[in-house]
Amino acid sequence: MKGWVAGLLIAFSLLMLLNLVVVTLLVKGVGIWGINIPVGWGFAIVNFVWWIGIGHAGTLISAILLLLRQQWRTSINRFAEAMTLFAVACAGMFPLLHMGRPWLFFWLTPYPNSMYLWPQFRSPLVWDVFAVSTYLTVSLLFWYVGLIPDLATLRDKAVHPILQKTYGALALGWRGSAIHWTRYETASLLLAGLATPLVVSVHTVVSFDFSVGQVAGWHTTIFPPYFVAGAIYSGFAMVLTLAIPIRKYYGLEGYITMRHLNNMAKVMLATGLIVAYGYVFEFFMAFYSGNQYDRFAIINRLHGPYAPFYYALWVCNIFIPQLLWSKKIRENTFILFIISIIVNLGMWLERFVIVVISLHRDFLPSSWRMYYPTRWDWATYLGTLGLFFTLLYLFLRVLPAISMSEMRVLVVETDPKRKH
Repeated sequence: MKGWVAGLLIAFSLLMLLNLVVVTLLVKGVGIWGINIPVGWGFAIVNFVWWIGIGHAGTLISAILLLLRQQWRTSINRFAEAMTLFAVACAGMFPLLHMGRPWLFFWLTPYPNSMYLWPQFRSPLVWDVFAVSTYLTVSLLFWYVGLIPDLATLRDKAVHPILQKTYGALALGWRGSAIHWTRYETASLLLAGLATPLVVSVHTVVSFDFSVGQVAGWHTTIFPPYFVAGAIYSGFAMVLTLAIPIRKYYGLEGYITMRHLNNMAKVMLATGLIVAYGYVFEFFMAFYSGNQYDRFAIINRLHGPYAPFYYALWVCNIFIPQLLWSKKIRENTFILFIISIIVNLGMWLERFVIVVISLHRDFLPSSWRMYYPTRWDWATYLGTLGLFFTLLYLFLRVLPAISMSEMRVLVVETDPKRKH
């Protein structure tokens, strides 16, 4: 309890920092950030893409593994789904704050108006609104539907009348009848079918923000699969970052077993190899294509002022994760936890490299300029971490982090004595 309270206080303090930053931003404008000309995209878009990527693992674990009947998802899907919702909430803030006039965000939606003015549907910003809002809606429905049987259990176990009524209202009259279970399983499969293409489509649309531009380093067709693989990579890294401490602190070793951690490490290794292929292919095509601007973009990454970030990216995302080929490493929770943090850092560096290094030296040498994040940039980023962990701590306190209903079914299916 003391550890939970201490963690919540730290996270809530960072959340209050986010409130301060947002109020200051609304009063003074985006000039408090380090963005300039030509680096019009800075930490805001870097963090937007990073948070959206983190949210991918929850949908993948919940939807795709459910459709594939992978039983090992059962112990981790609940907090992975919650992680998705919290990450998307953090990500959705950045495009709105980056607009400069966030109170006019409704211009991005096709709302009915007397002048028949519609959004510019050729703008990637509009695509982001539709993709992220759809992703958030389906993920929220999927998470809530999976919670209904457990909410009914909490309703039946609650002692306080207010808790009984609250959980009872959220349980939607669940009584555990055969027809309830049939509809529950049908709804879960339908939502899984809807969520599965979203795993691919959402980060593909996010990658279009870059690939439809003419900036060297962005204008490439490899970005959609490259971004999707990177999103799953960073998402599973964050699931491991959260699962290992939760498993240790709450004594859940019997539920989140080494098999779960081993499987997640294997998925992380596989997607990391796809990301490595993307790095190599991007490097190869820059020289094979004969495009002098693409070639300069790679040379600038290797020898420019931001070169240390590019080399750190390779170390964090490619070289260190190769340790996961070893089963001993995959079964060492401390080393696995450190590797997951390194991968999260590396994927943030990847977004920084793509956004900042590609922009700070564009087609006109006369407009070249360095980008230096200000204290407000860092405060915004730390504030979203505070929002994420505040929501996570409250979730762990109020709702079951592991699906009780699915664990009951799994025990019955795997115990030979209970089958007869």
